[in-house]
Amino acid sequence: MEYLVSFGIAAGLVFIAELGDKSQLLSLWFATRYRLWTVLAGVATATIVLQGLAVIIGTLFGAVLPRTLFLTVAGLLFLAFAVWSLRVPRPDGEEEEVRHPHTLGAYGIVTASLIVSEIGDRSQLATIALAGTREPIGVWLGSTFGMFTAIAIAVVIGAIMGHRLPYRAIAIGAAILFASFGIVTLWEAWR
Repeated sequence: MEYLVSFGIAAGLVFIAELGDKSQLLSLWFATRYRLWTVLAGVATATIVLQGLAVIIGTLFGAVLPRTLFLTVAGLLFLAFAVWSLRVPRPDGEEEEVRHPHTLGAYGIVTASLIVSEIGDRSQLATIALAGTREPIGVWLGSTFGMFTAIAIAVVIGAIMGHRLPYRAIAIGAAILFASFGIVTLWEAWR
């Protein structure tokens, strides 16, 4: 019974924490650039890894990691994402080249970006805290389910709407969002 309670609490808490979160917006943006299943696979991998690590940390140490360091790294990476979103043009009639970027590939970029963006995030910190007080497997599965569900909603919206929106407007909007997240994250780290 404790397993189900832990699952339900973690799923609900993390789902709500992810609504409108940077990882949800980042995934929406990726869905406008890459194939739907590739983005969902990257999101699933990142979610399993992130929430698994949070549960291990919460279970073993029962304490929050040094937030200043993680928030600083995340803030700087968001600023890098802002610049990157403006630098990758969509060639006319060559959508496939944009959908298969660099050496990591779309899957690797999505996975790595989400892992980095979620380090020290409120959903990860909530999972760490829950894992210290609840049944760890239930917390891991519940938080993974809640996070994946919230992000998958954004991915589907991005995949549907991304083809109807002007690419340059999406890139500029993403750059503004990433820069904003970067500034706010750095402010949170050093206030």
